[in-house]
Amino acid sequence: MTKAEQLQTVAILVPGDFNDHAIERIDSTFNRVRIERADPALVTDEMRSNVRGIASFAGINAAMMDALPNLELIASFGVGYDSVDVGHAAAKNIMVTNTPDVLTEEVADTAIGLLINAVRDLPRAETWLRDGSWLRKGNYPLSRLTLRGRKAGIFGMGRIGLAIARRLEVFGLPVAYHNRRQVEGLGYQYHPTLKGLAEAVDTLISVAPGGASTEKAVNAEVLSALGANGVFVNIGRGSTVDEAALAAALANGTIAAAGLDVFADEPNVPKALLDAPNTSLLPHVGSASDHTRRAMADLCVDNLVSWFIERRPLTPVPETVNVKAAG
Repeated sequence: MTKAEQLQTVAILVPGDFNDHAIERIDSTFNRVRIERADPALVTDEMRSNVRGIASFAGINAAMMDALPNLELIASFGVGYDSVDVGHAAAKNIMVTNTPDVLTEEVADTAIGLLINAVRDLPRAETWLRDGSWLRKGNYPLSRLTLRGRKAGIFGMGRIGLAIARRLEVFGLPVAYHNRRQVEGLGYQYHPTLKGLAEAVDTLISVAPGGASTEKAVNAEVLSALGANGVFVNIGRGSTVDEAALAAALANGTIAAAGLDVFADEPNVPKALLDAPNTSLLPHVGSASDHTRRAMADLCVDNLVSWFIERRPLTPVPETVNVKAAG
């Protein structure tokens, strides 16, 4: 049996909606098994016996893993994987992969776009033109804020954070950052606390991953430290922000503006943020270009192919890097 024929016998579970290009590749390479959502109650006896891999946007919890005793690998579509119980996966010798690097530049571009939108109020200026206000009322009001003279802080100096920092340097902004630990060899000023970073800058960009350690890390105290001229941008995870505190800070002038691509309970966006005139809001489109999503899809499926042919992953997440394939 050839390697291609071997792969055709491997059952890959795809719960819910998935990327079309990834589905095409899975269908041509593996035996795709579809399920409405990642729910153990929907797992059949045949799935229990046959499924060896999962390709998914959605979170995969411990119960779902336990329902599939022959599961070897979870190929998560995206760089963030906080919705996958990686601790349980590691304990059960299940490999988890994600799709880093291929979306870095696209997300960094979006972060800069959000920052400029929030500072210069460009979406409302475009609406002013489109709805005829320019003709009826004259020029759009001057923007109160500018990028000039700003100091930027990045919460989460990983691949995407570094790409954003390099873009900010081109705009002439000094950059500082906060991480769980200082990045060796990186020249940007490091702050051991998020509040300390906020106190030192007036522009805070969050690229932090989700999870218990970052839950509502951007809170009222941090926003107050950012100050009345402060601008907050979130391109990471909505769970890292206390959205009620953010809405209050925007309403009472604690900070000046915010640009958000992610929210705690997507696609539900708090009304207070929707109504705020000093926000620029996007529907989680940081990596949403055909070019980048295709690259993410390829990496997701390439991880499956590499695992079931070479018995090694291409981009394992840190928590499962020591998981070894059986046989």
